[in-house]
Amino acid sequence: MDNTTADQATRVSNEAHAVTQHDSHGNSTAAWTAVAIILVGFTVGAIAMVLGPNWLLFWISVGIVVLGALAGKVLQLLGFGVPADDH
Repeated sequence: MDNTTADQATRVSNEAHAVTQHDSHGNSTAAWTAVAIILVGFTVGAIAMVLGPNWLLFWISVGIVVLGALAGKVLQLLGFGVPADDH
């Protein structure tokens, strides 16, 4: 395959566009809040399994995980998420 300077410049330009297109990677208040709440839910669930299993505490942890996902979505809808592309 012929690697001319123009081909290399096009490839570099396309790679740079791909990098700048995804700069945020979900780094937003909505994403961090959802991840933090879901992490607490999984931790509570793990503790519930170690303690017996304690099924009441386990189901509470499932509820915490669901609330974390909902909180992230609500925050995204309120404008605290990554802006959508205009494509």
